Amino acid sequence: MSVEFIGFIGNNNSSETTPRSGPLLDVTHIETLAKAHEYAGFDRALLAFHATLPDCLQVGQHVAYATERLNVFIAQRPGFTAPTLFARQFATLDHLTRGRISLNVITGGDSTELAQDGNTIDDKDERYVRTREFLDVVRAEWTSEKPFDYNGKYYQVKGGFSQIKPYQRNGIPVFIAGASDAAIEVAGHHADVFALWGETYDEVRNIIARVKAACAKQGRPAPRFSLSFRPILADTEEKAWAKAEALLERAKAVQNKTGFARKAGGPANEGSKRLLALAAKGERLDKRLWTGMAALTDARGNSTSLVGTPQQVAESLLEYYDLGVDIFLIRGFDPLIDCIEYGRELMPLVRKLVAERDKTRGVAAE
Repeated sequence: MSVEFIGFIGNNNSSETTPRSGPLLDVTHIETLAKAHEYAGFDRALLAFHATLPDCLQVGQHVAYATERLNVFIAQRPGFTAPTLFARQFATLDHLTRGRISLNVITGGDSTELAQDGNTIDDKDERYVRTREFLDVVRAEWTSEKPFDYNGKYYQVKGGFSQIKPYQRNGIPVFIAGASDAAIEVAGHHADVFALWGETYDEVRNIIARVKAACAKQGRPAPRFSLSFRPILADTEEKAWAKAEALLERAKAVQNKTGFARKAGGPANEGSKRLLALAAKGERLDKRLWTGMAALTDARGNSTSLVGTPQQVAESLLEYYDLGVDIFLIRGFDPLIDCIEYGRELMPLVRKLVAERDKTRGVAAE
């Protein structure tokens, strides 16, 4: 089983530790970071979605134009574009990029932010019902060889059909994220890949089992699994932990400068709640899982780290690989510098360890 790496392309050079200094939509930064990901050996790069930010579908088109091999992994929220039109948009882009498109389906846990785009469904479980129907229609558009009807609670289609199908032989990969029961149920119906944030080995093992059970219930094969971390690397373990603490201090300074405010009652989405629960257990968990940034930022987005030398972090990723994870989303706190650093040492080490592990398993099987 091969291993894949996903990076992250933001609209500008900023992070929890780096305040934005340039334009909101920094085209030069986007192009530079896209090319850096391709040069570093990333398989995909994620473009995130937010109600107030530039449209990531159009930014994704530009990233594809600026690169030759990089798969463009575009986050989208069901409910704001008709699924029939959405399916044709992505199938068209898949052809224009010759199969370099993948889809990250984000149902969304923050009702206040979703309302900025006109969302009227406050109940999160109901939003997942809408997500499932949305993907029912999208997949029908992508696969049906004749017009189809669909009569759901949120979507009704009469004679739906798309002449253009995805360029990729097996279709456009659909990633589904979420930790709630409703999210896992939708994954059972539609996930090609299930995406997790970085948690402990035990938590990851548990969620993988739940997703596999949901897929089996629907008579579908288990999806692949993706896991997200913010690796912090140095040439010694001591220096890596010192670097983590320095990053935390930088993030505190940025919060003081920008006026960061926690939400009353804490985050609404299950993923952030889970990361905060982990942080409450301790700042360092398992061998080198660090929750310091998650605790500081209220776990907004993937915010847990693996800390150590490239060899140590690669070995930790291999342990998650042994649990069934074969896709890793890794992004740093210094977007361009960390992207290059991961490509220079971490990713080649992980690929080497995975190849050795698979070879050993093959010999054992024989």
